[in-house]
Order: sequence, then structure tokens, then C-alpha cells
Amino acid sequence: MEITPALATLAAIIAVVAGIGVLLRSRDGRVRVLSDNAARVDAVDLAVERFAPAGTLVQFSTDMCARCPGVRRLLGELAAESNGVEHVDVDLTNRADLAARYGILQTPTTLIVNERGVVTARIVGVPTPDAVRLHLAALRKDHDVSTSRH
Repeated sequence: MEITPALATLAAIIAVVAGIGVLLRSRDGRVRVLSDNAARVDAVDLAVERFAPAGTLVQFSTDMCARCPGVRRLLGELAAESNGVEHVDVDLTNRADLAARYGILQTPTTLIVNERGVVTARIVGVPTPDAVRLHLAALRKDHDVSTSRH
């Protein structure tokens, strides 16, 4: 085999892999808003009595996740600064059933859940604080509108 075609093939493979890496990194931490109300979580699965009225930040972690402790601190701080918001950390290390049930393919993954258990947003990777705050504000607004009707 000639060296030039082999090097060209190797360079093409490296370029494709790098492109895939850039694409995946660009999606990391983005809040993906879910508006179809189809995805739900069960409070019993998460070992909570109920979901918080202004939103629950459900973090899925594992023991081997290097970024999970930082996300845990961040989400805990965001919940503490917002009335009616709670943070729940679910360790999937020994709960592959929950990972399969909720489609968790990597950790950390965070779900933002309304008081009825409907998943309103999904974040794969490290969330940006401002994006979480904005989504919680929208969730609070929806909550306030629905409670004023009753």
C-alpha cells in the first residue's frame, strides 16, 4: 500500500471523528424543551413524595461520572435560590432499569419536571445556569397562570 493514500484515509477518518466530537460538544448542556407533555416521571421511582410546585430538577448520576458532583452543586444552588424548586439526584449505578425507563444514555442528564411529573426539559451534560433559570421562570409563569384559573 502506498503511504500517500493511507495518510489521506487516516486524515479523513480523523476529520470525521473530530466533526462528530464537535457536534456532540455543541449539544452538551443545552436545554431541550419538551412541549408534547408525553414524557413523565414517577415520584416513586425517584424516591420523592411529590414534585415541587415551581419545578423539580432531576439529575441522573453514576459513581464514575466526573462531571456529576459539579452539576449536583450547581443544581442544588439553583434550587436553593428559587422558592418552590427542588433538586433530586438519582444514582443510576445500580438502577439500570431507571436508565432504560427514562432513556438516560449518559450522565449527567437532568430533567426539569413540573409539579404533575411531566418532563418539560431535558439537559444532557453540564447545564448552563442561565438556561436552567430561564426554563424555571417559564415553568413558574405557567404554574402561576394555571393556579390563578382555579
